[in-house]
Amino acid sequence: MTTDPRIPREIARRRTFAIISHPDAGKTTLTEKLLLYSGVVQTAGLVKNRKGKLATSDWMGMEQARGISITSSAMQFQYRGHVINVLDTPGHEDFSEDTFRTLTAADSAIMVLDASKGVEAQTRKLFEVCRLRGIPILTFVNKLDLPGRDPLELMAEVEEALGIESSAMNWPVGSGRDFRGVVDRRTRELMLFEKTAAGGSQKSDVERIPLDSPIAEERLGAEEAARVREELELLEVAGNEMDVDRFLKGEVTPTFFGSALTNFGLEPFFNAFVELAPSPSGRMVDEDAGGEVMREASEPFSAFIFKIQANMDPRHRDCVSFMRICSGRYTPDLQVNHRRLGKKVRLARPQSIVAKERHSIEEAFAGDVVGLVGKGLYQIGDTLSDAVGFAHKPLPQFQPELFARIAPLTTSDRKKFDKGMKNLITEGAVQQMWPDVGPKEPLIGAVGALQFESLQYRLKDEYAVETRLTALPYASSAWLAGDEDSFKAPTNSLLARDDRGRRVILFVSDLDKRIALQQNPDHELLNFA
Repeated sequence: MTTDPRIPREIARRRTFAIISHPDAGKTTLTEKLLLYSGVVQTAGLVKNRKGKLATSDWMGMEQARGISITSSAMQFQYRGHVINVLDTPGHEDFSEDTFRTLTAADSAIMVLDASKGVEAQTRKLFEVCRLRGIPILTFVNKLDLPGRDPLELMAEVEEALGIESSAMNWPVGSGRDFRGVVDRRTRELMLFEKTAAGGSQKSDVERIPLDSPIAEERLGAEEAARVREELELLEVAGNEMDVDRFLKGEVTPTFFGSALTNFGLEPFFNAFVELAPSPSGRMVDEDAGGEVMREASEPFSAFIFKIQANMDPRHRDCVSFMRICSGRYTPDLQVNHRRLGKKVRLARPQSIVAKERHSIEEAFAGDVVGLVGKGLYQIGDTLSDAVGFAHKPLPQFQPELFARIAPLTTSDRKKFDKGMKNLITEGAVQQMWPDVGPKEPLIGAVGALQFESLQYRLKDEYAVETRLTALPYASSAWLAGDEDSFKAPTNSLLARDDRGRRVILFVSDLDKRIALQQNPDHELLNFA
């Protein structure tokens, strides 16, 4: 354990969390408004904005062109005396592998729900990942400024669909065009918000009034005030109590209502978040001697690489490896053990990042997410540490379900194509494989079709290379565990190796994969690596 008294104090200030949702529920807008209320930006941008400013976290060309988040973004800034590390994840299921890896770097999560749609398919998947990792979740029911479902109905759906109790921390006053504000249940304070110009690009003014005061009844009208009080009384009798210990165990989710677009209810939500969300704690690691052990956040430095992003600075074609510090403190030019390479490396010039903006840092603590600039030194999942003899848990790599060949349209672009592929493949969204037979061109595999589209877009946008994509007739794949020479592969399968030299088998159908397992009982076909 450390004897430096600053380390536990600084760790206690950290809040490292991911924002998860189904596409279009509003999570990137929520992230942008957190930047607004923290003072990082003076004017909030939007994900879909034909004119004016775009969302800070959606910095990539395709994100701005399509109005969607296609890569996780990590940003660090201060809010009310806390150091915030926010991980904005793609909502689209085609990028779920990037999202799953990013969730390993989070200590908590904010689940954003669309008030008109409730719990949607991708929300369920991401929630289960958080549950498996024991990540506590806060819920923000968004888009109260639009026609939506009854708040009690939404809370009941959260409990039924996700198996977690929902405890309302505030309560909406009105909905749709009549949405005026929220009531803080703990203080029974009515917060009435004023709409701002330009779709919530500026902070909203708020009027705070005791709900039981004559002024509240005057502002709301007798009928509306009575309705709100009646609903709050019903919650007191039939609602779930908020218990911090149960929240940290993932048994109850504090639930807030508001509108990220208009800023109604945002500041109270952000304030409650930094109060409720946990600071970094110990993490289980795998010891070389065998077994698992808890490594506390206050122990000497350790970290892992959970994301790599190429070309964040297109002028220099650089590569940023995102490092989650799990324990201890970074100091300038710290030398650490690089477990995979088996040697010492110097962590030179780590940077805090807000989208494409970077700032060199002199120190960082457990919970911080920082960027390491440089190519070729790091891979996703690398453990970096002061001590030796352990590794942080491996990060998931999923079995691709779509396969294709990709090549430049013109042979004169071959050099740029090869360079672009080398850099973009390191990000892990698309996997590259080399077949045993046929043309000596790599195959690419992905979880979803949008990953192929993103790869082609970026090769054109970032490397000026037009490409041709040819789909292949394979529907699943697996990594082979066992003796390669004795494995009997189906006649219509394809044997290949991935970039790490592991044997990969591509199958035309899931049925062929099951048959292969039956015919090779001494082998395993792994869906995760």
